[in-house]
Amino acid sequence: MIDKIKALEKTSRLLDPLQKQRDQWNSQVLQYSNRFINELNTTKAFVNSNDNGKDIYDLDITEEATDLSILLNSISTNIDNVGLNPASSGHMGYIPGGGLYPSALGDYIAAVSNRYAGVFYAAPGAVRLENMLLRWMCRLMGYPETSIGNLTSGGSIANLVAIVTARESFDIKARDFDKLVIYLSGQAHHSIQKAIKIAGLSEAHLRYIPLDDALKLSVIDLEKAIIEDKKNGLIPFFINTSFGTTNSGAIDPLEPIANIAQKHNLWFHVDAAYGGFFKLVPEMKSKFKGIEKADSITLDPHKTLFLPFGTGTILIKSKEKALKAHHFLADYMQDAVHADEEVSPADVSPELTKHFRGLRLWLPLKLFGLKPFRASLEEKLLLTRYFYKEIKQLDAYELGPKPELSVAMFRYIPKSGDVNAFNKKLIEAIQNDGRLFLSSTTINDVFWIRVAVVIFRTHLEDIDLLLKIIKEKVDELSS
Repeated sequence: MIDKIKALEKTSRLLDPLQKQRDQWNSQVLQYSNRFINELNTTKAFVNSNDNGKDIYDLDITEEATDLSILLNSISTNIDNVGLNPASSGHMGYIPGGGLYPSALGDYIAAVSNRYAGVFYAAPGAVRLENMLLRWMCRLMGYPETSIGNLTSGGSIANLVAIVTARESFDIKARDFDKLVIYLSGQAHHSIQKAIKIAGLSEAHLRYIPLDDALKLSVIDLEKAIIEDKKNGLIPFFINTSFGTTNSGAIDPLEPIANIAQKHNLWFHVDAAYGGFFKLVPEMKSKFKGIEKADSITLDPHKTLFLPFGTGTILIKSKEKALKAHHFLADYMQDAVHADEEVSPADVSPELTKHFRGLRLWLPLKLFGLKPFRASLEEKLLLTRYFYKEIKQLDAYELGPKPELSVAMFRYIPKSGDVNAFNKKLIEAIQNDGRLFLSSTTINDVFWIRVAVVIFRTHLEDIDLLLKIIKEKVDELSS
């Protein structure tokens, strides 16, 4: 047995490469990463490919090792040069973030040390760091010191945590699920509906409240619906509002909705995954009035703090309610049970094993400070207003609501023919061109083209190029 163990050890030690090998790999990866970033100004935002990266299948898992240069070449060909480039300044299609370079360094450190940041006992410094970040976000939103939060994989898990916490907070039993009413708008992010289903509440009534002309949830119709549902023996339970809808960037009227929630004893949730960090911009302060009254708030640092995908946040005003919903004990974890100075992330989230996400957020915030984040967010607001103003001056364009954040909607009205069909061709032409990437949406059967200015690398020259490309493609299609 000893001989076999020693033979296996020799092969097993290949998983722990010596510094010479690590230095070689580091050099190759760093060279690849620098080249990727340095060439962003000449690469396309979108590449439509017939192969769609299928040659990656040539590198399926085998018993033998493969040289890193071969792997990096395949990554370049089949991954980084196909489809949508979320790091590009020309990505204005969805609501991306762009991926700050120091975040990659933070992920590298976190992956090398592999700290388990789920419980305080295992990594007290890591838990302190993440809770410090969460306390900063709570202060930013006007929450009290007794609030709690969790760094999640994104807004979907954050919204799920909010709904489950609300369900447990109200001691709702399965026998009442079909009497619950959840209030939202047709512009709510679809992760809300998904979270409702995962939380076991698919029998609940989803009450879609009408919108005003600016695509905001109607306060009057909301309260009418709550009163009517109470009369009918239903249980009004949860109100979802948006601070920056994905479609148009609309901001629901938070304060009057908060007052309605308090008056009728409903959980008040604000999905601020997209818009929340615009709180850093002084001129936006008034739009956040009432967010401090929310029972829970979703934020996405991988959107408007420009971090890599996989960085969301849920803030819960009541620490006790968060713990009630998510705190469980296991026999094998008995060593970790003691009077912690900090709340462990695993106690306020569905996740037990989790990536140490805090470093990817803390490192750029400390290396840059808040000042350039404020400047970049204000710049995106002004760039969107500039685009809206410029395209409004052109003939035959219809515009969506005036942008409150950094999303604008437009469509071209041709002299004849189906308007929706023309704009479908227009978005396809822009995407196939590839220099910039826009996306589309349909609201009340109207097809709109969306411009989302969120990438930190997007500047005035990119918006001017966008206006130029739109005119070019309209002329081509019209002729």
